[in-house]
Amino acid sequence: MLPFFRVIALLEGVSYILLLFIATPVKYFMNEPKYVKLLGMPHGILFIMYIILAVIVGSNLKWNNKTMRTVLLASIIPFGTFYVDKKFLKQ
Repeated sequence: MLPFFRVIALLEGVSYILLLFIATPVKYFMNEPKYVKLLGMPHGILFIMYIILAVIVGSNLKWNNKTMRTVLLASIIPFGTFYVDKKFLKQ
């Protein structure tokens, strides 16, 4: 389960960065919302998968509450999932 979670964490992080730093500026500065629509749904699905897998992996690895909060909070901070991968998921 851990390797799958690492892949989802990577994809969620990349999709969030693309959405935040590419699609959103293009939407507001160039008046072109199609990239937000294109990236929004995949990012949403990856976000939900990340949260679910974080809870499953956290319970399997017996993470304490602080670690679990950090991993979950990382999903809403840009580049947060990369930090989680480096700090908690690499073995």
